[in-house]
Amino acid sequence: MPLSAVILAAGKGKRMRSSLPKVMHTLAGKTLLAHVYHTACLLSCDEIHIVYGHEGDQVREAHGTFNARWVRQERQLGTGHAVLQVIDSIPATHLVIVLYGDVPLITGETLNALAEAAGDSGFSLLTAVLEDPAGYGRIVRDEAGNILRIVEQKDADEQEKLLCEVNTGMMAVRADLMKKWLGMLTDDNAQKEYLLTDIVGFAVTEGIDVRTVSPASVMEIKGVNDRAQLAELERHYQHLQARELMGKGTTLADPARFDLRGSLQAGEDVFIDVNVVIEGEVSIGNQVSIAPNCVIRDTRIGDGANILANCVIDNADIGARNRIGPFARIRPGSNLDEDVHIGNFVEIKQSEIGKGSKANHLSYIGDSEVGERVNVGAGTITCNYDGVEKHRTIIGDDVFIGSNTELIAPLKINDGATIAAGATISKDVEAGSLAMSKREAKVVKDWKRGRTK
Repeated sequence: MPLSAVILAAGKGKRMRSSLPKVMHTLAGKTLLAHVYHTACLLSCDEIHIVYGHEGDQVREAHGTFNARWVRQERQLGTGHAVLQVIDSIPATHLVIVLYGDVPLITGETLNALAEAAGDSGFSLLTAVLEDPAGYGRIVRDEAGNILRIVEQKDADEQEKLLCEVNTGMMAVRADLMKKWLGMLTDDNAQKEYLLTDIVGFAVTEGIDVRTVSPASVMEIKGVNDRAQLAELERHYQHLQARELMGKGTTLADPARFDLRGSLQAGEDVFIDVNVVIEGEVSIGNQVSIAPNCVIRDTRIGDGANILANCVIDNADIGARNRIGPFARIRPGSNLDEDVHIGNFVEIKQSEIGKGSKANHLSYIGDSEVGERVNVGAGTITCNYDGVEKHRTIIGDDVFIGSNTELIAPLKINDGATIAAGATISKDVEAGSLAMSKREAKVVKDWKRGRTK
C-alpha cells in the first residue's frame, strides 16, 4: 500500500518557556522536527505532509531543504483538526502514518512494523506499556484483549487511570477511513479539542480490527514538553551513539561525557577523551587521539593526528600526524598538510600550512599560504585586514620567522628567508635574505617610576 506521512508540528510548547516553537528546539544538533522528518524519509513515502502553526514561517524557513508539503493550521484545535487540514490532498488508497514533530527518537524499524501491521484492516496503532503512564491516553481493551477505545487522562475514571498501556499518538490508517472518521469528530471532551484518538472508537464500532505494535524501547515514543524531557532524550540519544561508536572500535574515555551532534566516521584505534563535542560531518583517520574539552566541527583529521586539550577546530582539513594544541583554534578554510605542529594559543584562519611547518606559541596566521618546514616564532601575527579588505601573506619553504613579528599583507616572503625577532615587515623579502626592523635599545639611568597617590 502506498504511504503518506503526516507530521504534526503546529504546537507552541508553552512549558518550554521559549520564544522558539517547540519543534525548533534541538537534540544532538538537529531540530526535533528534523529528526522526525528524516525518519519519515526512511519509509519511502510518496509524500510527507507537515502541519505547522505557531510561528509557522520561522519553522518553514529553518527547514527549507525538506521535500515536504507544508500545510498551515491557522487555529490549533487538536490533533484530529490538524490531520483534517491535509486529508483531502492524500489519495484514498494511501496508508497515512501520523507522526509528531516533538517525538524525535521514533525509529524507522518501528514505523515499518506499524505500517505492516495495518495490513488488511487498514488500521494499526503504536502503543507502549509504561511504569508511570501519567499524562498519556490509556488503551482500554475487552476481556479478549481487543481494543475498545482510547481514553485521555483528563477524561479517565479512577479504574482507567490504573491502566499502564498507553497511546503514543502514532498510527497508520487507510486514508479513506481516516477522512470519514475525521468528519465525525467533536470537541466534547475535557480538552475541548478534536482528538485524533477518538477515531479508534469509530473503528471499533464498525467492527474494524485495530492492531497494535510496540516499540523496542519506550524512549522511542517519549515526547518533549519541557527542557527536562529534552535533556533526558539528549542523554539517551548520546548514549546510543556512543555505544554504536564503541561497537565499531572507537575508545571513549567516558561515554557519558561525549556528544555527537552530527555524523562521525572514525578509523581504527581512535581515542576520544572526556567532554569532546563533535558537530556536523567529521571524519577521523586511524590512530587519532583527541584530548579533553575539544570542539570539532565539519572537519577531516588524518591518520596519527594528536589533538591536545581545549582545541576548537571548525571546517578544516587536518593532515596526518599533525599535533594541534593545547588551546589552539583552527578556523574555517584552513588546510594543514602532514606533520604540522600548531601549538598553544595559536589561531589559523583561511590558510594553508605546508608539510612539517610549525607555529608553536601565541600566533595568528590568517589568509596565508605557508610553505613546508617553516618555523613561526611566538607572538607572530599576519596583519591581513586593512579595515576594508583582506589581503594574503605568502610564505615560501624553509622560512624562519622570529618571535614577536608583524607581517603586513599583502606580502610575499620567499624560500629560505629569515625574519628577525621583533620585525615589522611590509615589503616582500627575497629568497635567502635576512629581514629586520630593530631599533637600538635606549637606557635611561636612575629613572624613577611614578607612584599613585
